[in-house]
Amino acid sequence: MSQESPSPVAIWRRPAKWSAHTPLVLFLHGRGADEHDLFSLTHRLPPNLCYVSLRGFLSYSYAGGGYTWFESRGAGQPIAKSLRATVRAVRNWLDGSVAAERRAPVYLCGFSAGMMLAGALLLDEPSRFAGAILLSGALPLDSGLNAESGRLGGIPIFYARGSLDDVIPLALVAQGEAYLTQRSGADLTFREYAHGHQISNREVDDIGTWLNERT
Repeated sequence: MSQESPSPVAIWRRPAKWSAHTPLVLFLHGRGADEHDLFSLTHRLPPNLCYVSLRGFLSYSYAGGGYTWFESRGAGQPIAKSLRATVRAVRNWLDGSVAAERRAPVYLCGFSAGMMLAGALLLDEPSRFAGAILLSGALPLDSGLNAESGRLGGIPIFYARGSLDDVIPLALVAQGEAYLTQRSGADLTFREYAHGHQISNREVDDIGTWLNERT
């Protein structure tokens, strides 16, 4: 993996009528994908929201290329220094490039490695985000972030995974799941689907319902 340009690449979808108060969903793709990957979900999600999909800051030279968010020792095992640097970079990007939407509620939506980044952003600064959609990944609980009990108190979180998913080590998945369900204090919606490392149409429909209930 190698460092990309410091100017992040993002694509947007805004409703016909929107303002600085229109809720914003920030998509964070998985390892080896790009900004177009999760963006296709917007066609099935509530049309009254703003959506932005950000490209990972590191090029990924394995398995066909693409991008990722942080250096790692393997699936679900980020190098803490790299992860924290990316958290700072995304936070700075939100402060700068999303100036028009900064007063709006921001929801994170991360898949796989993107879920790990979304979890890191949430743990780093819980009050900044209105909620999060965490899909098919783990939480970076061993990266020096504050994961004390009640850290995510009252924050709406939609967490989902496939029962046949064997990409992320199960011990890491279980560790993150235990934190979310037992110690985080989040307003948690937990769904499990009979599929592997993917996002099903039923899952997207459930995410859309969850967003509609909160925006």
